[in-house]
Amino acid sequence: MDPMGAAALFLVLCLSCLAVLSTWRQMHRKSKMPPGPTPLPFIGNLLQVKTSDMYRSLMKIREKYGPVFTIHLGPRRVVVLCGYDAVKEALVDQAEEFGGRGKQAMFDWLFRGYGVSFSNGERAKQLRRFSIMTLRNFGMGKRSIEERILEEAHFLLESLRATKSAPFDPTYTLSRTVSNVISSIAFGDRFEYEDKEFISLLSMMLGSFQFTATSWGQLYDMFSDVMQYLPGPQQEAFKQLLGLEKFIARKVKANEQTLDPNSPRDFIDCFLVKMHQEKENPHSEFSLKNLVLTTLAVFFAGTETISTTLRYGFLLLLKYPEVQEKVHKEIEHVIGRNRSPNMNDRSLMPYTDAVIHEIQRFCDIIPMGVSRLVTRDTQFRGYTIPKGTEVFPLLGSVLKDPRHFARPDVFDPRHFLDENGQFKKNEAFMPFSVGKRYCLGENLGRMELFLFFTSILQNFRLKSPVPPEKIDITPMLVGFATIPRFYEMCAIPL
Repeated sequence: MDPMGAAALFLVLCLSCLAVLSTWRQMHRKSKMPPGPTPLPFIGNLLQVKTSDMYRSLMKIREKYGPVFTIHLGPRRVVVLCGYDAVKEALVDQAEEFGGRGKQAMFDWLFRGYGVSFSNGERAKQLRRFSIMTLRNFGMGKRSIEERILEEAHFLLESLRATKSAPFDPTYTLSRTVSNVISSIAFGDRFEYEDKEFISLLSMMLGSFQFTATSWGQLYDMFSDVMQYLPGPQQEAFKQLLGLEKFIARKVKANEQTLDPNSPRDFIDCFLVKMHQEKENPHSEFSLKNLVLTTLAVFFAGTETISTTLRYGFLLLLKYPEVQEKVHKEIEHVIGRNRSPNMNDRSLMPYTDAVIHEIQRFCDIIPMGVSRLVTRDTQFRGYTIPKGTEVFPLLGSVLKDPRHFARPDVFDPRHFLDENGQFKKNEAFMPFSVGKRYCLGENLGRMELFLFFTSILQNFRLKSPVPPEKIDITPMLVGFATIPRFYEMCAIPL
């Protein structure tokens, strides 16, 4: 054998040995991990999932491997948690271990570990503590923000009256209203509904949020390291996220030029003051980049999730007019026509409260949850999950857990009513997630849903241009997010 041939043979043998060793190590590690389907090189378990409905694919794999299993989404190794018990044990009982933030490739393209939502470690702790405190100072969960929501509801009702009972698509009507509440906190002011820049921002948020629910979005989530450089719809989503970042950066620059440290006007001002206070602290995470991306995260999350929930909710009321009629009767009985709703009314309106909870449960806006990361080697249900492993807590599997909801796949407000027609809590209701990384805006979101929902139904009867039996309430897209179908409705004054 010539020297070149011998060298080539030696190289092949070395590579073969390395491959066998790598496989052995992977199998050894896997033996301590939760079970799951055997992955193929690079593509992982791509052949076992349907990218157009990742959630149902994961739930199907659960049937074979149980409520805790391991799956490889391309090169990503992920532990999946299904059902209330598994999710609660991880996110609540072992909150510290499961308190890291995993990957969400579409948003990671922009955030890259900065900002309050997609950071880890000390950065996440500092930014989260500051954000919670600042949002509370601006009235989150208090009477002052309730008044702000009702003020915005006035503009919403005027917008609905302007439709003169004609059919319209409620998508941007609702997103403008919801976004203006968080805008008043983040930027100190609301937008006019016809403001072209505002409409452009809403379009960019809807577009990028919708992309995460598409089949292409799920493929990008698996193979982002390669796909970020290739042509495709992800490039348009990048432009949309970049446009949002540039808008926030302009807002920050304008605030810097007019800042009064003794009288902060909004979230951005408070962050700028904190940056100044900590400029000598080498361990401070209060930087310009974290300011821009934290504000963007607050603005985005405070717009899309609640407006999408309302949009889906009104579609359900069109499908089930008898539910809407019962809500109308309760509003008439408790609130009447001569005053605006307030949060004190909620405890007196068990049916309406149950309907809103059931809308959130049925709509399941973030079905796979936002990815978590284990912060250290973790023992969980007899398995060893290595530090840095990603975890998908499937919130949809909790909201549709048959042990907690009698008819999990059916829209039924009775899931939240007792035998006497009074509202009953359900421990499996966690649309805002739980544990260390629960949604910052949960209290605001709950207030918005109740006040906007009751304000609209106090003044209008919602009707569909098509018969209820022809209304399709199945989602248009299900991926990272659940996106309802576009539809038209008529708002008929009462």
